[in-house]
Amino acid sequence: MNELLSALAAAVGAPHVLTDPESMAPHLTDWRGRYTGTALAVVKPAGTAEVAAVVRACAAADVAMVPQGGNTGLCGGATPLPDGQTVVINLSRMSRIRAVDPANNALIAEAGCTLAAVQQEAASVDRLFPLSLASEGSCEIGGNLSTNAGGVHVLRYGNMRELVLGVEVVLPDGRVWDGLRALRKDNTGYDLKQLFIGAEGTLGIVTAAALKLFPRMRSRATAWVAIADPAAAVTLLARLRNAGGDRVTAFEIVGRPALDLVLKHLPGARSPLADPGAWAVLVELMDASADAPLGEMLEQALAEAMDEGLVLDAAVASSLAQAETLWALRENVSEAQRLEGVSIKHDISVPLSRIPEFLERADAALLTVWPDARIVAFGHIGDGNLHYNLSKPNAQENTHFIARTEEVNRLVHDVVDQLGGSISAEHGLGQLKRVEVRRYKSEVELELMRAIKECIDPRGLMNPGKVL
Repeated sequence: MNELLSALAAAVGAPHVLTDPESMAPHLTDWRGRYTGTALAVVKPAGTAEVAAVVRACAAADVAMVPQGGNTGLCGGATPLPDGQTVVINLSRMSRIRAVDPANNALIAEAGCTLAAVQQEAASVDRLFPLSLASEGSCEIGGNLSTNAGGVHVLRYGNMRELVLGVEVVLPDGRVWDGLRALRKDNTGYDLKQLFIGAEGTLGIVTAAALKLFPRMRSRATAWVAIADPAAAVTLLARLRNAGGDRVTAFEIVGRPALDLVLKHLPGARSPLADPGAWAVLVELMDASADAPLGEMLEQALAEAMDEGLVLDAAVASSLAQAETLWALRENVSEAQRLEGVSIKHDISVPLSRIPEFLERADAALLTVWPDARIVAFGHIGDGNLHYNLSKPNAQENTHFIARTEEVNRLVHDVVDQLGGSISAEHGLGQLKRVEVRRYKSEVELELMRAIKECIDPRGLMNPGKVL
């Protein structure tokens, strides 16, 4: 242990090797407070060469490693196990933007850059980096890649996997693969970068990425729309996309219980409509042209849908401030749930056309067993991704309910599987779902995943206890 700590200190400087419990504590518990582990040390390298030196030192000592960024993950993927036999490698000091190329619509960011910093850098050259998450002020690019982050603009721009041109990775033996090629076309064999995107640090440590940029959006129209049910939401989305095409940038659904929690816990929050109804969608259209008549387009589409009974009521933002107020209602659902207490969370996806069927079948299955369960459903319905969370309003009853998480998960995930969906749409597997996923992936698929892990990390040193 002393030899390892000396080697780590030599690699990054003694002040950046944390070993006392107080300084390590923030790095040992996940954002939700669900998982707490222990570690031999928390190491904070400042560059790729230092990461490589740390990995070589750990590999020589046969000590496993847990890569970590902003520690905002929701499945315990960046939290060490309780055995205390790993070194946490936190990349937050690696926060440089290495290059910006507006003509190529690309920039290269180190893994410790916050998402907000990348967005700001893109804006400084009149470009857009479209990934948008509620945690963008603290989540980091390395973690976004490792979990293949989604967010509210997947409908138009895709997941993180679609926003990456190249990556730089430190492999489990300390070698560095420089795949930072900012190319749209490179047909020279396997697309290796995709192995590391979504791998949650189990194959190597992403230290930098070449990211796609897009034209900056200059026109925006935002509306909060009351609808009768999720089926109306699916129909409305089709209508809007027929009218506006890719200008439909975000389409989020919020069930009434989710809105009620935000109104309860977000200071100053008010319902945008006199009668919020059982369901609402938050719609946003954006365009690179400053003169695009998005407001008129959205208002006309909503008026026609209202005449047909598809839309019950709508509030269209007349200013940026009003749009941000509407977005606050959506973006604070998770925080409101956290303040309300523990809940059983699901991050699922099914084909968009089957969202109403999922909600109908999952609600029925759960309420048959737990008639008083509170179902908080919200999320990125535009790309088929729902956050489907369950709790009991009474704290004492909720404790007993949470104890039956495995049974609840089985009911929900079985419905997802029957509809051709996924039990993890954008949060990853981490510690939370690595056992559960075995029920829903074929043995062939699991065998292929294990073979890739064995090939790249035969000693199992990278983020043990996660994904597989």
